[in-house]
Parts: sequence; structure tokens; C-alpha cells
Amino acid sequence: MASHRFDPNFTQAVIDGMGPNTTPRNRQVLGALTRHIHDFAREVELTMDEWMAGVKFINEVGRVWSESGQTRNESHRICDILGLESLVDEIAHKIVVEEGLEPTSSSILGPFWSPNAPFRENGGTIIQDGVPPNGRVTKMHGVIRDITTGQPIPNAVFDIWQASANGKYDFQDPQNQTPNNLRGKFKANEKGEYWFYCLHPTAYSLPTDGPSFALLTLMDRHPMRPAHIHIMVTHPEYQGCTTQLFPSDDPWITNDTVFAVKDDLVVTFKPLEGDEKAVLELEYNVNLAPKGFKGKV
Repeated sequence: MASHRFDPNFTQAVIDGMGPNTTPRNRQVLGALTRHIHDFAREVELTMDEWMAGVKFINEVGRVWSESGQTRNESHRICDILGLESLVDEIAHKIVVEEGLEPTSSSILGPFWSPNAPFRENGGTIIQDGVPPNGRVTKMHGVIRDITTGQPIPNAVFDIWQASANGKYDFQDPQNQTPNNLRGKFKANEKGEYWFYCLHPTAYSLPTDGPSFALLTLMDRHPMRPAHIHIMVTHPEYQGCTTQLFPSDDPWITNDTVFAVKDDLVVTFKPLEGDEKAVLELEYNVNLAPKGFKGKV
């Protein structure tokens, strides 16, 4: 009588099928992936119908990407709602220090970053289509510093993008927004300072007509993201930081559907007086680690 219900050698045979030209890293990653997928299937005793439903689901993800002209990235969004992007982000970027400034926490990139955001002058605005209904203009400013010295980092680039007051990004909303509305890059001055005008962010729902929402429905989960501003801060001599900033009074902050909120990314918007361009103010300082800095292991 067989001692195993399932062939105990099958998974290793699949892994051993990789050829001699497979790189060591690919062998490690794909071997582990194969083991975990096989273990998952055995653990839940995956049925043929469930496996085929998964195949159709992946096909649907690809269809949405293709038919949207490669602008709607459902595969990226699914990684977000399963917490995978947040986990990979932490593995890649977490730095622990024992003294000095704490580095600014990273958070997920998300699917809405664009490499085409224009450079704008400090003191300028990213609101190029006028203030939308219910929009609250915010003066955002801060200093970018080196965590090891506390000194400012001149010429660091502060890249910001955000949804409009209707919860949509520019390329989701061509009827109301021109390309690169609510996007911009600003170069820090000699004191490491940046400043510009943006909107107080708005909470929004993930799309509810695609595979990612179908997955959320299977898990009885909501599609809401708390209000947030995306930033990416870079300098050739420093480890860049991609992150998000969340208003402290947002009702979804403790239940973000993509698990991106971290304590030091929760911020307070304050009333602003004496500035005819804005009604709110947000000060946020960014701390970067030099390239090669490892911190506590």
C-alpha cells in the first residue's frame, strides 16, 4: 500500500526540469514558486473547477490590460489587494537605524505613477485645470535631509501625483482633466526645501467592474482607499523613497484595502491663513539614506 496519497517526488521532478542555463536566481525564485504553488494545491485539495476558474481569472486580467490600451493594470491592483506589493516594498526598502534621523517609510508605488510628469518651479502648482468642485487647495512644503548627517539635500527631486476631488487620476478622467493634471516634479533648493500647491486628497474606490473587484467580492472586502498623496523623492547619491501620505482624520485609514498605511505616513493638514492661494497647509519633511547605507541588519 502506498504511504503517500500524492506522489512525494512529483514537485521536485518539476523543479529539476529546469535546464542548465537557468540562472541561479531564476532557479531559486522559480523553484520556490513551484514548491509553494504545489503545496498550496495539495493543502486545499484544489478542484479542477477551481483551477480552471483561476485560469479564466488570469485570462480576464490580461484582457482588461489589452483592451484598455495597456493603461488599466489589474495585475498590479491584485498584487495590492493581496498585500503583495506592500510586502515586497518592505523587503526591498526597510531600513532600521539605531541613532540619528529615521528614514521616511516607503509605501507602494501603485498603478498611477507616470514618468512624464513635468518639472515645475517651487512655489508653483500642480493644479493645472483649475480647482475642482469640493477641492481644497493646500500649500505643501518641507525639507529633504540626509539621515546620517541631518544636512539638507540640495537638488533632490520631489515627484508628486494625486487623484482629483472626484477620486480619479488624470488618465482615468479625460473629460475633466488634461494630461499631467495634479502631477509635478520639484527640485529642492540649496537648503533642501521644496514648496508648491496641491489639493487636499480625497478617498476613492478601486474600480468595481474588473477582476480585482471580483476578487474583493469573493473575500467580502470593500474597495476603498483612504485619501492619500503619492510622492517619490530621488537624488543620484541617495536611496530614493516612494511613499504615500494619509490625512489623520480619514475614515478609511485603519482599513486601507491595499494595506499601504504606516504610522509615520499619517499627517495633519492645518488651516492656513494669510495665503490667498490656499486654505490648508501640510508640512512634510523627507529623510533619505545615502546609497550603500544598510542600517541595522
